[in-house]
Amino acid sequence: MNAYEEAERALRAAPAHGLPDAIRSVLARHYRAKSVDLLMADYSLTVLQSVSALPHAIEPLSVDNSPQGRVFGAQEPAREEQREATVVHLPVTVRGDRLGVLTVTLPTDACPPEILAELADIAEMLAHAVTVAERDTDLYLRARRKDRLTLAAEMQWQLLPGRACSREEYAIGAQLEPAYAVHGDNFDWSATADHLVLTVTNGMGEGIDAALLSNLTINALRNARRAGIPIADQAALADQAVFGRHRGDAYLSVLLLDFELATGRVQVVDAGSPRLLLLREGAVTAIDFDAQLPLGMFEETDYRAQEFHVRPGDRLVFVSDGVHAVASPAGEAYGERALARAINATRLLPPAEMPRAVLRELTGHRGRPVPDDDALVVCLDWYGRPAADRPAADDSGRHRTHSSPFPAPPHDPR
Repeated sequence: MNAYEEAERALRAAPAHGLPDAIRSVLARHYRAKSVDLLMADYSLTVLQSVSALPHAIEPLSVDNSPQGRVFGAQEPAREEQREATVVHLPVTVRGDRLGVLTVTLPTDACPPEILAELADIAEMLAHAVTVAERDTDLYLRARRKDRLTLAAEMQWQLLPGRACSREEYAIGAQLEPAYAVHGDNFDWSATADHLVLTVTNGMGEGIDAALLSNLTINALRNARRAGIPIADQAALADQAVFGRHRGDAYLSVLLLDFELATGRVQVVDAGSPRLLLLREGAVTAIDFDAQLPLGMFEETDYRAQEFHVRPGDRLVFVSDGVHAVASPAGEAYGERALARAINATRLLPPAEMPRAVLRELTGHRGRPVPDDDALVVCLDWYGRPAADRPAADDSGRHRTHSSPFPAPPHDPR
C-alpha cells in the first residue's frame, strides 16, 4: 500500500479529534518524518496556531512574518534546509478555502521533488478530513481562535460557508472584521453545476440581536434557495420571515446575486446597502441597481430581479457600509474613491487574500484598530467557462452604473 492510500485509510478510520495523530503516524512510517504539526489560521487571518489537546500550548506564528505564513499566503509548498533536517511547509486547503499549514520535518535526504508533491497531496487530503471532522469535535475550531469570541461572533462564524471557494469559473474570498466581535454582517454562497448564488448581508443592530437577525435571514434565504425558486421569490420569502418575527422593528440589507456559470449572466436583487464595485480592464466602477426595500421592513414587499453580465477577467468587490461609510478621525468617509484605489492596489492578490488587504488599509483610514461597526469585504474573480463551452452573450442588462461599461436601463414607470 502506498503512502497516499494509507493516509486516506488512516484519516477515514481516525476519530474526529485524532486526524493529526493519524497523519503523523503515516508520515513517520513512509517518509521517516521526525515531527508533524498542523497549524490552523485564526479568524482574523493574522496568526497560525498549532492544533493540540491543550489550546495555545505552542506560540502562534505570524501569517505575515513566518515561513509557514508565507506558504499560507502563496498557497505553494516550501522547504527549509536545516543542518540535520529538511522542514517542509504545505498548504492545508480545500476547494480554495485556506485552513492552515502542515509542517513536516524530514531527514535531509528524504525530500526530492516527487516526495514534496506527494506530501502536498496528503496535506490537501487532510484539509478535506478536517472540514468533515469539525462537525464532531471542537479541537480545530479552538485552534482557530487567538482570543475569545463574543457569542454574537460565534454565531456569525458558524453561519458562514467558508472564507474562500474556487472552481473553474470563479474564485471567491471574504473576510469579516472585527473578527472576534462581529455582529450582523454576513455572506453566503452555494453553487450547482450551472449556477452560483451569492448573498452579501449588511446587518442591523449590535450583539446577540444582530446575530439572531442575520441567522434568521440567512436561513430563510437558504430555505427558499433550496426549494429551487428564483432569487426574487427567495428575497420575498425571507422578507416575510423577518417581518413575521419583528413586525418592521428590525430589518436587514441584502444584495442577492445568481450567476449563470455558462454565460456570465447575473440576476440581482438589491435590497439595501451592500455596495458592488467592478474592476474591469484596469478601471474600477461602482455598479448601482434599482434600490429596493430591506428585508423585513414592510409586510409582503414585492422584489424584482435585474440583470447584468460579467466577463472573463472581471473582479467584483462587495462591501458593507462598515467599509464604504467608515469615517476617518477628521470625519471623512472612506467612500468609493478610496475603495477604487484599494481595489486597484490589490488587483494582483488572489481573492482569498484581497479582502484582508483592503480591511488592513481601512484600519489606517479609520485611525484605530477596532472598528465601531462590522466591516465586510467579498471579492469574486470571474474566469468564465472555456469559449467552446460558453454560449454567446452580449453585455446588455437592466442596471445603472457610475461611469460604467454597461448601458443605462430605460425608464421603468413601475
